[in-house]
Amino acid sequence: MFQSTAAILVTGVVTFIAILACCLRKNPLTVVTTSIRELGSNRLMLFHLLGCLSILIINKLEIMLEPFLKSNTTDWTPYIQLYEEKITPLIQQFFLHPTLTYFTTYFYVIVFSVLMFSALFIYHYERDFRSWYALIYGISFNYFLAIPFFLFSPVQEAWYSHPDIRFLIPEVYPNFEEQYRHFSGLDNSFPSLHTSISITMAAIAFRSRNRMLGRISILSAGIILFAILYLGIHWYLDLIGGVLLASISTGLAFLFCELPIGNTLLDLQPKRKTSEQISHPLNG
Repeated sequence: MFQSTAAILVTGVVTFIAILACCLRKNPLTVVTTSIRELGSNRLMLFHLLGCLSILIINKLEIMLEPFLKSNTTDWTPYIQLYEEKITPLIQQFFLHPTLTYFTTYFYVIVFSVLMFSALFIYHYERDFRSWYALIYGISFNYFLAIPFFLFSPVQEAWYSHPDIRFLIPEVYPNFEEQYRHFSGLDNSFPSLHTSISITMAAIAFRSRNRMLGRISILSAGIILFAILYLGIHWYLDLIGGVLLASISTGLAFLFCELPIGNTLLDLQPKRKTSEQISHPLNG
């Protein structure tokens, strides 16, 4: 699964197809082509989607800016570590097993990202536009609210600072540092974005019309919250910070769905165009 970039890509595509098929019980290709075609004709939704994707550029700029701010920032890692004592190392040592390492890495690296895209396609196909916009806003708020912490209150990843914590991902994904690290700096640990975005996705999916997606998202969030500690990436205070960030971001996301953009209100009503789409309002 993690032997090469191609293997990771194939695994991601298979996971994406499986989630769409499970949640919609429709041909995934039909779902994707229909959503892309309709999205291309909706300028407002396209604007929101491109704005959300631009976060990747902002994230890269934040990482590039960090070295220039180091002289004016305080490393909060020692203060975080004071509260840790042996909690995170004990969690890792108690559950340590190669199969569990492989399983949690799969969710951390692949499912986390794939589920975001899957949810957008599912919400759009089902005309659940409230959930679609809420997810776009939720992801955006998580990033924008976390960036000040990354820039001005950096915290090193747990394995990098604690002698008793191992970084387990490279044991099953040897090229992780080369292929994945440029998306996240070593001192971007607090708050945990994997935690906050996973909980945000789960909260939105739970309130959505697709029950199966809600179950999958909640399960994924639970596994990822465990994985960030087990894999040696985050401190438990990062997790707590991520939970608080998710609560704020999710609340703001649903609030912004109701606010007008200029003189235009977002179209949040799940209007169905065909009888075929009426056949799968709950899925499970």
